[in-house]
Amino acid sequence: MRPDLSRYDRVLVAFSGGKDSLAALLHLLDLGVPPEGIELHHHDVDGGEAFMDWPCTPAYARALGAAFGVPAYLSWRAGGFAAELGRDGAPTAPALFETPEGRLGRAGGEGPPGVRGRFPQVCADLRLRWCSSALKIEAMAALIRNQPRFLAGETLVVTGERAEESPMRARYAPFGPHRTATRQRRIDHWRPVLSWPEAEVWAIIARYGVTPHPAYGLGWSRVSCRSCIFGSPNQWATLRALYPEAFRRIVEREAASGLTIQQHASVSELADRGRPYAAALANPALAAQAGATTWIAPVFTRPWRLPAGAFGEAAGPN
Repeated sequence: MRPDLSRYDRVLVAFSGGKDSLAALLHLLDLGVPPEGIELHHHDVDGGEAFMDWPCTPAYARALGAAFGVPAYLSWRAGGFAAELGRDGAPTAPALFETPEGRLGRAGGEGPPGVRGRFPQVCADLRLRWCSSALKIEAMAALIRNQPRFLAGETLVVTGERAEESPMRARYAPFGPHRTATRQRRIDHWRPVLSWPEAEVWAIIARYGVTPHPAYGLGWSRVSCRSCIFGSPNQWATLRALYPEAFRRIVEREAASGLTIQQHASVSELADRGRPYAAALANPALAAQAGATTWIAPVFTRPWRLPAGAFGEAAGPN
């Protein structure tokens, strides 16, 4: 179903940098939602210093927003993934978020003390796969609950899950109240590309000529974290080949915890089982852009070509 888009005062797009949230943004534009009525919200998993995620993604989100006249805002946990992983006898750090007024909002950080020490578990339970809940979902909720502007009018939150990606996502409702909705705060949640096949996603990106996130050109088929806990052997092998320092940090934290990320093998063992993507080894300039914190590539590409990772390994969150 499609909600009546004319009733909303603002539309928030949770933008990972990946193809599906990009397709959701472009679909909104196709449906006539004015760019000034849309906000891109990227949840910076690392909170600044690169550890798990693609370093280029925040800058890519800002460049894309600027190209379409859509404001882009970042939100993150203080200290990011690394701080939450190392939490020992402390509460989860506060959520920080950028606001339209140019301020830095802050929420939380006063909860009960706890211990992490282990990487998120490779499972669908978000209590155990805490990267999605603590660093993304709760960051969006915090920025909505702690800005008075969301008490005025109606807000639509748009996310880019697709049923094709997993049986769990296939059970998601396409439309309904958002988790932050209250009697005073009217917030809906829409998943506009839930029923789309991957071909339709790439088709709308091609029609607009948008440069996809560089991870796709390197051979990744999905853009979550660069060091995603769901990563395939080929992805871990590619990470080790392209970004050995980033790979080493994961190896060291995995060893310090005494537990491997995936149940039956360490990331080093997984990398030994895989082969680096040929496209990644053949394109050092693209690898450098993916590993940079600034965005220097064009936002639009003509002629547009399907990236190497399209229709590839379906390794990523379920």
